[in-house]
Amino acid sequence: MIEVHPLSGPEAARHVDAVAALRIAVFRDWPYLYEGDFDYEAKYLATYAASAESLFVLAFDGARIVGASTGIPLAHETAAFVEPFSARGIPSADVFYFGESVLLPEYRGRGLGHRFFDERERYARRLGRFRMTAFCAVERDADDPRRPPGHRPNDAFWSRRGYRRQDDMFCRIDWPEVGDGVPLSHRLRFWLRPLDPA
Repeated sequence: MIEVHPLSGPEAARHVDAVAALRIAVFRDWPYLYEGDFDYEAKYLATYAASAESLFVLAFDGARIVGASTGIPLAHETAAFVEPFSARGIPSADVFYFGESVLLPEYRGRGLGHRFFDERERYARRLGRFRMTAFCAVERDADDPRRPPGHRPNDAFWSRRGYRRQDDMFCRIDWPEVGDGVPLSHRLRFWLRPLDPA
């Protein structure tokens, strides 16, 4: 039985190390190919844990965290994520931003991806002042030889959830790829959705 618990940032602070380890494990695979840096992960997640209005949605199998999803008011995020909205004239105060969702492979296909979105959207509505939700995702070349055979991107899933791929909103984030300790610049594309009333 998988249990899902939505926790505020301060409530989830004691789980930051476990979530950091989970992110490193999941993002090692395609399409992120992230080598993993525990210090970076702890610092990244500390932004969320420090915000009284952030959200961690954690999936537990017993005492073990097997999935995690985060959200935060965009105004509490770092400049790399805020600036593409400013360039489009979208006030950061209008946006609730979704961090990445991570789930161990053996727990996929059980509806937890939808649950992560449901919980974050519900929370953003409850805060009562946001006009949209948003996230970004890394893009890889279609002919990248490292792409696993039969890989299906999440675009169709996100589109069914009402998110729209933005053709002119990107950010760039550096991370080292598997087998190469040198941080490389990666382009991430934003997806946006109006936040409907409850």
